[in-house]
Amino acid sequence: MARIGITYEDVQRAIDTLLKRQEAPSVQKVREVLGTGSFTTISEHLREWRSRKEQRKDQPPSRSMPAPLQALAENLWEQAQQAANEGLAHYRLLADQQIAEAREQVAESGRRAEDAEQRESALSTHLTRLDERLTENSAELARSQADLDAAHKANKQQQAQMERLEHQASVAQKKLEERETHFQQRYRDLEADWKAQLNQEEKRHEAAEGRLMSLLDEARLEYRQAEKAQQAQRSRLEQQLDRTQDELKAQRQALAETQAEWQRARMLAEQREAAARSEISRLTARETAQQDDIATLTERLEQRDAQIEALETKLQDRLWMSLERVLNDADDKGPNQE
Repeated sequence: MARIGITYEDVQRAIDTLLKRQEAPSVQKVREVLGTGSFTTISEHLREWRSRKEQRKDQPPSRSMPAPLQALAENLWEQAQQAANEGLAHYRLLADQQIAEAREQVAESGRRAEDAEQRESALSTHLTRLDERLTENSAELARSQADLDAAHKANKQQQAQMERLEHQASVAQKKLEERETHFQQRYRDLEADWKAQLNQEEKRHEAAEGRLMSLLDEARLEYRQAEKAQQAQRSRLEQQLDRTQDELKAQRQALAETQAEWQRARMLAEQREAAARSEISRLTARETAQQDDIATLTERLEQRDAQIEALETKLQDRLWMSLERVLNDADDKGPNQE
């Protein structure tokens, strides 16, 4: 129903004003003349005015005129009525075609909207998958970082062990040098004692030749014994020196093996660190690419939404303009033939 604010008489007066200006009445023009009113109310009153106008067209001319003039008027009335019906049928056919086209466009817009919704659903699913992949990549990155930290810790432990082994080797070398110096000093002391004893025996020989022979024999015997003892002690020292050198050689070999093992462990740690850094770079690149894909898809979705909204607005404008044009054409045709 029409609103109470704008009455039919107000709309009729506005239409009369437009007709005096030789302008075809329309909803927009009637509203401009009135200066107020809703399009729905004005449209209903305008349809009622057109309906009343059509009803007045169907009434034949008055018969209170002379017969010849009456016949001429009836003939002209029939011709005008026929022309009006033909024009109205033409405009009705044109309006039906435009309405069918508008409905087809509305259906096409509905299909496009459905396609857009399906694409939006697919994009949403794709974004969900991208989020899941991003979460997995973040977890893999955390695991790689943990492996890298473990490799650093193992490298530090191996380096500390290497330093301890080097310190132990240095202490062993120092002890070996001290023992070798001690043995050499002891050998020199024994040799000095033997020479001192030999000098004493020679002095006694000068003092008492007779006693010298016995002392010489005793000295020779003692000398031989001392020499044997010295040789035995020297042999023991040489054997102990050989054992010490063998032990030093074994420690040096163990140190070399430890250094080689440390080098291999260090190379392995560096390789793991390089691999971890490469994996981190790769995951960072993948994360950046996925974020770019998400931004691109979001931008495309916004563009599609804007296109659909613009299409719907354009379709509504075209429907309204088509309806206005049909109604205006029917009104223009009516006054001219009346």
